[in-house]
Amino acid sequence: MLLVAGDLLVRGAITLATRLSIPPLIIGLTIVSFGTSAPELIISLDAAFKGLGGISIGNVVGSNITNVLLVLGLPALIRPTQCSESGTRSSTVFMIAVSIVFSALCLQGVLDLSSGIVLLALLTFFLTWTVWTSRKQRGEPCDLVDEELLEEAPSNLGVAILFIVIGLIGLPLGGHLTIEGATGIARTWGVSEAVIGLTVVALGTSLPELATTLVAAIRNQGAMAFGNVIGSNIFNILAIMGLTSTIIPIHVPERVIGMDLLVMVATALLMLLFTVFRMPLTRTRGAIMVAAYAGYVALAFASH
Repeated sequence: MLLVAGDLLVRGAITLATRLSIPPLIIGLTIVSFGTSAPELIISLDAAFKGLGGISIGNVVGSNITNVLLVLGLPALIRPTQCSESGTRSSTVFMIAVSIVFSALCLQGVLDLSSGIVLLALLTFFLTWTVWTSRKQRGEPCDLVDEELLEEAPSNLGVAILFIVIGLIGLPLGGHLTIEGATGIARTWGVSEAVIGLTVVALGTSLPELATTLVAAIRNQGAMAFGNVIGSNIFNILAIMGLTSTIIPIHVPERVIGMDLLVMVATALLMLLFTVFRMPLTRTRGAIMVAAYAGYVALAFASH
């Protein structure tokens, strides 16, 4: 329900924005980027309001880890890829900086209004910087704009409005069901909400990115996956955690501070090898990344 509602909301909003003559770049950076992160945002907000900080923050941290190790690693088993786009290098460095700043804020033990303002300020800077560089390099594709999604939006305004309505109804309902299911699993399995957020919920909300990169690998367009993962990870931290912590304080579980933030920063640093140093993502390296993800999930459950 979350995935379908989020997809319909994005497609409907694209059509509405196009009718209002909003440039494709702005649509890609705002509606598409925020819209595809809508499931994570709804889940994080719902969990935070219910006092389940573990699911709220675990969802974002776990999604970022999943995006690098699984979303990039699994398609590499189908076809080796190399990141050739120059724009992804500066975005990777920014993603690492954002991951470190976010980890430092989490060390306080709670993400509050001041933390949210810092993250949203960085988001504003990132969006402004991306628009400026994209205009400067006019004619070159922007890593954060999904051209296919822009093209597949409905042409009929009535259909677009229907999509938006379905999306706005489906997202909160899907988020509520996800939180109920996740807390139920945590109680049944005897593990913490943080572990469920880091694994089950995070994997579920990363499925759209995984599906996109698998299809891209089959079509021999795997290099696009790097831009998608970097953009998604930046938005997860700045937009989702920024908005959520601005609305309601989130208590950071000790296990997230002790292990999971370190793993998230380590996976962000791993991206340097592929984007900055242009190291090809071979099948062997992809297999190691997938195995590392499986090991991380096993360790998360073992150390709950």
